[in-house]
Amino acid sequence: MARLRAPDGCPWDREQSFDSLKRYVVEETYEVIDAMERRDYPALCEELGDLMLQPVFIAQLAAESGLFNIEDVLEAINSKLIRRHPHIFGSVIADTAEEVKSNWDAIKATEKGNSATSDLLESVNRAQPSLMEGLEISKKAAKAGFEWKEYDDVLSKLREEIAELAEARASGDQASIESEIGDILFTVVNLARWAKVDPEQALRHTNTKFRSRFAHVEERVNQTGRTLDAASLEEMEGYWQEAKSK
Repeated sequence: MARLRAPDGCPWDREQSFDSLKRYVVEETYEVIDAMERRDYPALCEELGDLMLQPVFIAQLAAESGLFNIEDVLEAINSKLIRRHPHIFGSVIADTAEEVKSNWDAIKATEKGNSATSDLLESVNRAQPSLMEGLEISKKAAKAGFEWKEYDDVLSKLREEIAELAEARASGDQASIESEIGDILFTVVNLARWAKVDPEQALRHTNTKFRSRFAHVEERVNQTGRTLDAASLEEMEGYWQEAKSK
């Protein structure tokens, strides 16, 4: 990377900045996740390399500015892993994943100087997919005691939000419709949290399932010598049910 960034190096690499690399960090992360979802291990190997290039690239930019280098990055994460695993590298006892997570959060709060009552949600990263941000926000609020008593209460909240969406649609107020759909999505995230389901993974699995079933619909229509726009909804639904039965 240093060679590529050198004065006689690659023109494209030399033009890059912290801001221009942000999109590639996101893109490469999703490509790794896609390869994992598909269990395509040769692709995963390649995509992990592409992803690992991003911190190397960013660290090189930082080194050129005298901020830090890749060795500093690796030393920081090594130190953090040791510090946050006192049950492995120290004398703390933690026999369950829940105990480990509790210790991790307590150590993290101490490191960042956080308190339980000050700017609780400020520690939630805003620069992440909104589904995951919602999950982290709800976890923080629940840990502080702002939580439903049982799962059925969350279901009742979902029904309430759906009713409010119906009212918003009846009013024709687009801003209200958007707001109520956001409330529904946030409530669904909480349903997932209560069910101990990762909502991001759940949606990705459904996306994959929909892709597969819709590909079957498209293939079956194409077998008749037509395209999708020439097929009726009833016909496509029939092929969809075929896909579901496989």
